[in-house]
Amino acid sequence: MGRAGNGRRVCALGVAGALAGAVLVGCGDDGDSGDGAQGTSASSSAGAREQGTQAVRSAYDRTAEEDTAKVKLRVQTSAQGASQTANGQGAVDLDDGDSVMTLTVQGQQIEQRVVDQVLYQKMPKGRTPGGKPWIKIDLGKVAAQQGTGDQSMSDPAQSAAYAKAITDKDVTEKGSATVNGVKTTHYRVSVDVAELPNGDTLRKQVGPTLPMDVWLDDEGRMRRQQIDMTVKAPQATQRSSSEASSAPEKVTVRTVMDFTDFGTEVEADAPPAGQVTDMTGKALEQGKGQS
Repeated sequence: MGRAGNGRRVCALGVAGALAGAVLVGCGDDGDSGDGAQGTSASSSAGAREQGTQAVRSAYDRTAEEDTAKVKLRVQTSAQGASQTANGQGAVDLDDGDSVMTLTVQGQQIEQRVVDQVLYQKMPKGRTPGGKPWIKIDLGKVAAQQGTGDQSMSDPAQSAAYAKAITDKDVTEKGSATVNGVKTTHYRVSVDVAELPNGDTLRKQVGPTLPMDVWLDDEGRMRRQQIDMTVKAPQATQRSSSEASSAPEKVTVRTVMDFTDFGTEVEADAPPAGQVTDMTGKALEQGKGQS
C-alpha cells in the first residue's frame, strides 16, 4: 500500500464508532493543550505559514510510517441542549486501519474491532439486536453508498484530499504544547470542504469548511487530532412533525484522538460469524435519511 493510502488510515478508528451510531467521533478540547501549557503566540509570517502547511500535509504519512499506535478517544456530541461524552482506548494498525478498542458510553462498555474495513461491536448485554453478542457494519458499503468510494466523509484524514484542500492561508501555528508528556507544535487548520471528494454533497452536511487542529511532535508525527463538526441529524432521529421546528435538527460532534506508544502490537480478529448480527442494511437506511 502506498504512503497516501497509509496516511488516510490514521483516522479509520475514530470513524468506525461514528458509523455504528454508538459513538460519534469528532475532535475538540476548546483549545486545551492536553497536560501542558499553551505556549507561544501564533506566527504571522508567510514563511512560517508555508512551513506549517507542509508539516500538516505530511503529518498523516509520517504517523502512518510508524505502522501501529495506541489511541485514546474523547467524544462529545450535543443536540437539543443535551450532550453526551464517550471515551475509548485501544490500538490501531495505521497501515490497514484494523483496530481494537474499548469504548465507554453512558457508563456502559462496548468492545470494538475494525477488521478489513468491517466494524464489529460487542454491545452491553440485552442491547444487541438479534440476541447475538456482536453487531457488524461493512464500512466499505456505507462509503460506497455515499458516492465517494474510499474517499468519503467517513475517512476525513485522507491525506491526498487534505493536501489539495489546504493552502498556506488555511494553516495557523498556535504555539507549543505538551501532549501526554511529549512536546508538540499546535496547528489550526481550515479545510475547504468543496475541495474534498464529493465536496458539493459534503457542504450540505457540514458546511463550507471543516475546522481541524493537530498537534505534531518534533518528528512531524501526529500526537493529537481534533475535528469539530456540525451535521444535520438523520430524519429518523428528528422529532415528529408536530414537535419539530422548521429548521433541520443539528448535531455538533467534537472528538479528541491521541496517539502514543508507536509500534505497539495490534491483534484485531473478527468474531465468530455465528455470534454476529449484520447491521449494515440498517446503517445504509440511516445514510439515505441524511442524504
